[in-house]
Amino acid sequence: MKNLRLLATSLGRARDSLRSGIGDNHATLRFLSFSSNNGACHVPLAEKIGVRYFSSTELSAHTIVEMPALSPTMNQGNIARWNKKEGEKINVGDVICEIETDKATVEFECLEEGYMAKILAPEGSMDIPIGQPIAITVEDHDDIKNIPSTVSSNTAKKEKSMHEDTLKKESTEKITFSRISPSAKLLIKEFGLDTSSLKSSGPHGTLLKGDVLSAIKSRAGSSQTSDISKENLSISSQHPPPSAGSKPPRLSVPTSLNDLYEDLPNSQIRKVIAKRLIQSKQNTPHFYISADVILDSLLSFRNVLKEQHNVKVSINDIIIKAAALALRNVPEANAFWNDTEGNTSLCDTIDISIAVATEKGLMTPIVRNADQKTLSAISSEVKELAEKARTGKLKPSEFQGGTFSISNLGMFPVDRFCAIINPPQACILAVGRGNKVVEPFLGSDGLEKPAIVTKMNMTLSADRRVFDSEIGGQFLSALSANLINVERLLL
Repeated sequence: MKNLRLLATSLGRARDSLRSGIGDNHATLRFLSFSSNNGACHVPLAEKIGVRYFSSTELSAHTIVEMPALSPTMNQGNIARWNKKEGEKINVGDVICEIETDKATVEFECLEEGYMAKILAPEGSMDIPIGQPIAITVEDHDDIKNIPSTVSSNTAKKEKSMHEDTLKKESTEKITFSRISPSAKLLIKEFGLDTSSLKSSGPHGTLLKGDVLSAIKSRAGSSQTSDISKENLSISSQHPPPSAGSKPPRLSVPTSLNDLYEDLPNSQIRKVIAKRLIQSKQNTPHFYISADVILDSLLSFRNVLKEQHNVKVSINDIIIKAAALALRNVPEANAFWNDTEGNTSLCDTIDISIAVATEKGLMTPIVRNADQKTLSAISSEVKELAEKARTGKLKPSEFQGGTFSISNLGMFPVDRFCAIINPPQACILAVGRGNKVVEPFLGSDGLEKPAIVTKMNMTLSADRRVFDSEIGGQFLSALSANLINVERLLL
């Protein structure tokens, strides 16, 4: 009984404390959902994007929209365009902005009604981290005027102070190095740099030329660099003009590196491409197999389709179909390396990734189940995907995945080249242009005679962990047979 009385007393105190706290101002979470243009599931922004609903006597209710994570590898994004301006009405399903991710430009849809109160990140904003506020929305139009104009400035001030603290911390750290490269030593002597402020990035603590150039660039506007520049200019101006027979004086090297090069901003896609290509060359053991194929029968078949059946297909379309059928005949080549299990995994479908050059970087839209599609279907799909890639309208499902890649430079004066594997895929086929060459031809009389043929080179880059050169040779043999005996593509 004593324990029951103690329990009742505790419950009564808890009830009284709850009643006394009901009237206090407090903040509650409000769930607001957005989705990308590929029909992704609704994401509660209060959990995933950090949206918070505020309620008080001085500040109207509002929702802070933060930069979302629109792809698995995305850690920052760019604002490509705002479709809604401040003060405009937002309906369910409206696209409020377009965000450039590390993969493509994705439309950001709203699943609740409201009004765009304030845009914190204007169009063209670059490298916005995930979770950073980009806009503020409200439910009622009258609440827009109550949104303080200092929201963006406070956010920027907070970020600036954090950035300055990071720089201050980095400046106080002293990095020691054991060795200095000769070129770095010359630059240090020429520009009079303090070695205690330099950071080394080379192996075993070696200070490289790039480390010194980075330090010179950061100090380009400092007084020390300015004094050195004036001194060099004064010394060069004191030299008299060279007389006949005398050696010309040594020209002074400009101290401002801004005069030597120009920084070009990179898109998110190009940054990710650079990172993934480095990882591929460092972590994937590449080996290469090359073969030449005669295209005369293929070119004749293409002309027949165009003239007699009014079907226009490119050589690249035929190569896609031929490669897909070759992968069906050699399924060991349609595989990838499973890092988790440490073995080779065979792919269930044959999905061909096509390299398409765009202004923002190289995109690889996918022709799925290419072995099951006709040449005309592949041609139409490739044209549609290439146009989407160039305009930045590819959906994630249209460029994520793929089991095999093809990179064709036949439209350029490139005879042969080696491509870099696109992980987690295990193969990529590099296709060069067709050239007219003289080859021995076996005539009807059994004698060899010279003949002019069109020959094209293909180079397969493959992951040595997935299969060996024998499987690579089998795949190239099957591919060459499909291109020479082009009738196989109709079976």
